Amino acid sequence: MMMMNKRIKVIVAKLGLDGHDRGAKVVARALKDAGMEVVYTGLRQTPEQIVKAAIQEDADVIGISILSGAHLELIPKVVQLMRQNGLNDVGLVVGGVIPPEDINKLKEMGVDEVFLPGSSLKEIVNKVTKVAKEKRGIRVG
Repeated sequence: MMMMNKRIKVIVAKLGLDGHDRGAKVVARALKDAGMEVVYTGLRQTPEQIVKAAIQEDADVIGISILSGAHLELIPKVVQLMRQNGLNDVGLVVGGVIPPEDINKLKEMGVDEVFLPGSSLKEIVNKVTKVAKEKRGIRVG
């Protein structure tokens, strides 16, 4: 894979029916402050809407916030749609209220990183950067 210098582009999306997006907005701001281009899709997004946005925006990473507890039902749909649309080189990170025993299940499905409440913004920025580097060959700086 050829490494290239470019700004990392991240889709930040709220998946499912939860109506709380303060955390997603804080993360989006931290990613922007770190020099990334961020597209926030808003509340109550379906897997189809999120993958469509990633395609339209040529995103490097999809960041999903989910607090509803429906991650094991909804994330597999996102992964399936990403595969069907050839987004094998797009990173997928998930954050929210996720029981620790579900982290490995999500990673086995194809999620690159899982962030729990209390994850530092620095850790999120660093891991999103790492995922973009590994999946898309992006070199930052």
